[in-house]
Amino acid sequence: MTGDDDQGEKPAFGRWLLTQRDRGDWVDGIADAARADRTFPRNGDPEDVRKHLRSQQADGDAIAAIDDAESDWMAL
Repeated sequence: MTGDDDQGEKPAFGRWLLTQRDRGDWVDGIADAARADRTFPRNGDPEDVRKHLRSQQADGDAIAAIDDAESDWMAL
């Protein structure tokens, strides 16, 4: 027994990002856009998401929002 009965594995960063709503920060906008993007890397790690955003010509604020989101995700 490991003591983490209901915890399971940490979700992929992309999947976790899709669940982010009503945070009151820049991540809200990125998460909204990700949910609307059929090509978003749902199973991707933070670098996969950054690469995807760069391919979509996202601005620096979007990349900074991913940096903030990554910090929160890493704390899970």
